[in-house]
Amino acid sequence: MFKKSPIALGLLVSVSALSHAATPTDIEHVTIFGGNQAVEATPGSGMVIDQAYLDDFAVSDIMRVLTRVPGVYITEEDGYGLRPNIGMRGNSADRSEKITIMEDGVLAAPAPYASPAAYYFPTIGRMSNIEILKGGSSVLYGPRTSGGVINLLTTGISDAPFSSRLDVALGSDGYRKAHVRASGTQGRLGALGEVYHYGADGFKSLPTGDETGFSKTDVVTKLGYELDAAGKHYLEAKLKYSEETSDETYLGVTADDFNTSPFTRYSASTLDVMSTEHKLVNLNYVYTINDNSTLSMTAYYNDFYRNWYKTDRVNGLSLGSGAEEAASAFDKEVAAGNTTASIDFRVKANNRNYLSQGVQGEYEVFMGAHQLKVGARVHNDEMDRFQWVDTYELDAQYALSTVSTGVPGTDSNRIDSANAVSAYIHDTWEYGNLTVSGGVRYEDVNLARDDWGKTDPLRTDTPARRRNSVSAILPGVGFTYQVNEQLLVLAGAQKSFAPPSPGNNNAEEEQGWNYETGLRYADHINQIELIGFFTQLDNLHGNCTASQGCDSDLIGTQYNAGKVDIQGVEWSYQGLYPVAGLTVPFRVNYTYSTAEFKQSFESELDSWGSVQAGDDLPYLPQHTMQVETGIQQENWQIILAVKHTSDMRTVAGSGSIASENEVPSRTLVDVSANYMLDNHQTIYAVIDNLTDEEYIATRQHGGIQVGKPLSLQVGYRYQF
Repeated sequence: MFKKSPIALGLLVSVSALSHAATPTDIEHVTIFGGNQAVEATPGSGMVIDQAYLDDFAVSDIMRVLTRVPGVYITEEDGYGLRPNIGMRGNSADRSEKITIMEDGVLAAPAPYASPAAYYFPTIGRMSNIEILKGGSSVLYGPRTSGGVINLLTTGISDAPFSSRLDVALGSDGYRKAHVRASGTQGRLGALGEVYHYGADGFKSLPTGDETGFSKTDVVTKLGYELDAAGKHYLEAKLKYSEETSDETYLGVTADDFNTSPFTRYSASTLDVMSTEHKLVNLNYVYTINDNSTLSMTAYYNDFYRNWYKTDRVNGLSLGSGAEEAASAFDKEVAAGNTTASIDFRVKANNRNYLSQGVQGEYEVFMGAHQLKVGARVHNDEMDRFQWVDTYELDAQYALSTVSTGVPGTDSNRIDSANAVSAYIHDTWEYGNLTVSGGVRYEDVNLARDDWGKTDPLRTDTPARRRNSVSAILPGVGFTYQVNEQLLVLAGAQKSFAPPSPGNNNAEEEQGWNYETGLRYADHINQIELIGFFTQLDNLHGNCTASQGCDSDLIGTQYNAGKVDIQGVEWSYQGLYPVAGLTVPFRVNYTYSTAEFKQSFESELDSWGSVQAGDDLPYLPQHTMQVETGIQQENWQIILAVKHTSDMRTVAGSGSIASENEVPSRTLVDVSANYMLDNHQTIYAVIDNLTDEEYIATRQHGGIQVGKPLSLQVGYRYQF
């Protein structure tokens, strides 16, 4: 089939766990790099973050993992990674809306077509591997092909009679974690049960003494059965339930308060709380037709409920337009002894239900030098917004009184929905040292919005209706050429696409072209990857979200920015060196990116505003870099990770960045230590932000949100 060489190491990860032959408990179609596809045949940039690395840093925050990947950008929010903001190759990180996120090969966003900017991300602590793919090969994984793909792989059912895992930890600010998993196979029946719980008291404090932490629990069950004695037909069901309560807020702090007391929240945010509930059912069927062909089918159902009850106005002022200053002034008056002080604040119940369901399938066949994949998906999703607003008064003794109570459905009352059909055909063909990988994807999307406004909470009248549809044919092609055993060159081009949302007044899709070229080098010590990328978008989307401080009446509106150019370079290096009986690993990745608007326009989107041709896009650091090193021996290791992010502008512009529109550069240091007591037991300690740097994580919510300070986690892990 496809030959292996040292170039496979150029992705700087171990992929052996994903490239072995499929077994009934390893459903091959859920992986990007798995199965028989050689990693070096991938014409784009990719990485697999394996279980070992996730264990090294006892990961429960996806944001602290992805800094290891070149071409990926993150914007922190809550400090614990509960609501990640992830972008790739110059695309917006806000709400991770510009990338395709999957869990076990299935779209993970609660409404990936109708409302991609949603508050849900799979719990990273229960994952076994993370696959990240950018470039032309992502044509297989729509609907969004401008940035890239993240596929989160859960642990498969063990083919041993019994296996188990226990991981418990305690840490700073009341952090706690408990992860228990048991799995096994008897005869043709296999099962897995898993519980993952984590939480913290929070690193911020309220003058009222109320909570600022979170608690989240996942419960997962898998049942697998070989339908025939030969093992050709395999059926597996995955069921998941999770719930979260987090006392988080959008109400940031002023610049003055950040400089004096960055971890203090204002009392006007005392009632802020996010409550979520998530239910998932996947039914997977795999038919191993013969040694060279496989048919796989998945039916999926994804139900997500959330209500973020959070302050959005203080004394009538909205976030970013005086609310933070008013909240700060009240707390200062109380602290100064003003016993007559009082403040009014409005709390909105951002109450929403999401549904995502569908059926997808793929047929894969190896024919000589060809690896052919044909797939299709029929999908439906929706977001049901049913919101209201309550108003409270807080006095100098922090006593709350209700000013007015809202009626559910009298703030935002609408359903956004989408029906989509997609299909693709993709062939990877090897001819000598040349590998050609190409295919085409088809997307057909029908979008709808039914809006009952603010005066029909019972939905008895005919709603205002908007309908639009879009279809696209998306080709992609890539090449790799193995110059010798150490060096491989690559190039690729792909049509990029993102469907419009139901709130896009012009019903214009985001489209353009992605290009990349580069090389990989690997010998017995060094592995290097260098890739340049260039994206020309004909119409960039921007979504009005509360996270950007948008006016509440405009939330859900999608704007069109026209032409945008994005370009950059990704570089990564890895080496492993023996020194005085120890092993010293050294890894570094670096990304340079620029993105600019190519035409002038006026926008109601706060982060764009009045745009002039040539302006830089907001929230895109020009430089990101991570360096890892440490020392290892047979049963212990210490690893240091230094992470640098250059400054970012929060509003489109050019030239120097005004301080009020800047997220300054930062350098964070994380360190982990692991000691194996025996083949089954490990104790570990992890310190995030070792230097205790105080830094601005984001200004997207109208005020400053501070990053997480120094935090310690100490744990024990048992595996059998």
